[in-house]
Amino acid sequence: MILSPESAMPRLRLALLCLILSPLALADTVNVAVASNFQQTLDKIAKSFKAATGHDIKASAGASGKLAAQIRQGAPFEVFLSADDERPTELAKAGVGQASSQFTYAYGQLALWSKQRDDAGEAALRQGNFAKLAVANPATAPYGRAAMETLAALKLEAAVKPKLLTGDNIGQTMQFADVGGADFAFVAYSQLLEQGIHSRYWLVPEKLHQPIRQDALLIKPTPAAAALMAFLKGEQARALMAQAGYRFKP
Repeated sequence: MILSPESAMPRLRLALLCLILSPLALADTVNVAVASNFQQTLDKIAKSFKAATGHDIKASAGASGKLAAQIRQGAPFEVFLSADDERPTELAKAGVGQASSQFTYAYGQLALWSKQRDDAGEAALRQGNFAKLAVANPATAPYGRAAMETLAALKLEAAVKPKLLTGDNIGQTMQFADVGGADFAFVAYSQLLEQGIHSRYWLVPEKLHQPIRQDALLIKPTPAAAALMAFLKGEQARALMAQAGYRFKP
């Protein structure tokens, strides 16, 4: 049966309406400022998020403090995934982002790692038989702050101070140990698991530092950004985070 132009128009309009309202037609890109330790995990989450919603994630990784400063200066991020709760809280109090959206998406774990040595641990730190110990900048990187809290708790801060090699973020800190610039490095446990490293590290007891509570904050409430915030609370994202070494209780 051949439809006349007049009778075909309603069907055409219906088809166009379905296309416009389909998830793929509404797909967008979320610009995310993400702490360096969470970058690789976010890459995996992005694939599941894309499959579930059609939205893409464009991530910019760095130290949480530096990312927060960029957001204050108007950087075009819609979601902030920090490695602490302090920076999102400060932004929200300053009227940047939606305070009601802030939540803890994961708790991180600190590890001491060596690429070459098998004695990473408290005893090696106390013996001091090493040239360089890499840490992320404690002023901008929460894992760096946790590392310094650990050294202080062990009463080793003064002894190792001349041997400290400071990185801008946790990613650079791991690079120092990877290329041989440091004997040991305080890194995120998640980084080790993401790279398939299952030895030559010491999982730092949590009693030696404050909990590494990682919070998310919605900066600009676009539909895609809101969808990501909701997705991070779901079972798919949490399963991927658990596989990467993150926890959901301090």
